[in-house]
Amino acid sequence: MDYCNNILETIGNTPLVKLNSITKEIDALVLAKVESFNPGNSVKDRMAVKMVEDAEADGRLKPGGTIIEGTSGNTGMGLALAAIVKGYKCIFVTNDKQSKEKVDILKAVGAEVIVCPTAVEPDDPRSYYSVSKRLGEETPNSWYVNQYDNPSNATAHYEQTGPEIWKQTDGKITHFVVGVGTGGTISGTAKFLKEQNPDIKIWGIDTYGSVFKKYHETGIFDENEIYPYITEGIGEDILPENVDFSVIDGFTKVTDKDAAIYTRKLAKQEGIFAGNSCGAAVKGLLQLKDHFTKDDVVVVLLHDHGSRYVGKMYNDDWMRDRGFLDDEVTTAEDLVSNHSNKHLVTVKTEELVSHAIERMRKYKISQIPVEDINGFVGSIDESVLLSYFIEDKAIAEKPIKDIMGAAYPVVTKEASIDKVSRLITKENQAVLVDLGEGKHHIITKYDIISAI
Repeated sequence: MDYCNNILETIGNTPLVKLNSITKEIDALVLAKVESFNPGNSVKDRMAVKMVEDAEADGRLKPGGTIIEGTSGNTGMGLALAAIVKGYKCIFVTNDKQSKEKVDILKAVGAEVIVCPTAVEPDDPRSYYSVSKRLGEETPNSWYVNQYDNPSNATAHYEQTGPEIWKQTDGKITHFVVGVGTGGTISGTAKFLKEQNPDIKIWGIDTYGSVFKKYHETGIFDENEIYPYITEGIGEDILPENVDFSVIDGFTKVTDKDAAIYTRKLAKQEGIFAGNSCGAAVKGLLQLKDHFTKDDVVVVLLHDHGSRYVGKMYNDDWMRDRGFLDDEVTTAEDLVSNHSNKHLVTVKTEELVSHAIERMRKYKISQIPVEDINGFVGSIDESVLLSYFIEDKAIAEKPIKDIMGAAYPVVTKEASIDKVSRLITKENQAVLVDLGEGKHHIITKYDIISAI
């Protein structure tokens, strides 16, 4: 009979899959190492089990102990699988930019999960680095994994991922492309591959808001490059010890938008339902196309599975809210399409200014059209209200008609964005669009900027 003794024995030997459609502009043979075939659905299963086994061997992890780690989700899943099989408890610390699915999956396999804020410094006591380290010091019979600086991380890929790729390509690999986070995957795999053939080029995929690319090129750790970003699983605001820059030939940075778009393209064009960092890796691969020739064999590692991102990159509303969906926006009707179902907030000429202020506060808006029985006759703008209030504190009890400005221009729903844009000036802060059947909606500068 052919079977595995436990789920951990199924880790590794993931397939190489030729990419055909999404890479049609690249002459080289492009092969994806699809790591979602691991039982925890990510490349992190490999190093998670290696770190656990090494910690068991040297006594850092003792029977009945608690595994503690800061993780974006995937390493936690690998550690949780090892803990289930080997009888440990798990406490994982993550940050609030990670998908809800990742947190829910960790809880589903029995882990305790603590969520920390993303937008804090690494040494801030609230950061997930600091919290996980503190828990490791305070929890009895525990082991703090520290995947960023744990050498077993890179060793797992030196022993497994590198040899697999070398064997699967029959030693013909010329380039290896992979996202860089903790650094274990790229460093361990690259070390093995370069030992077999020093001419193999290793490319790291970085994201904007991360320090890797500039540090590799200049040796400067530039804190000005550190700012919040959406892409999950790659990039860092620290320099993990597992990142061996000496075996990396170069980095390319991919935007959050491109990473999200190419995550979806992988599913629609190749049938590979992959995670966010995989989209970044493929877009980075395309950015590097001039480095490849028709005789090259390029391997790109796809880190994890798309099931962890169904509420984010695979959700149209989430993508649209961040301006990541390239919807065709050409007319005034397009500009208000995502909120045209809401009613237009207006005030009457005889209402008090306080009523306009109340509606601005309630609906979080800055401009309100003014109407009477004949239609739109004026407008109220927050900046005008402020200037009047500075001059006269009793303005709130005066009628709207006493302070209202000129009525907003009205355009048809077919009006072009260019026409609408020209109508919005310093003196005129909005435009009304006639949607037909007596229904109007307001277009502001924010709507136009969102569509750009």
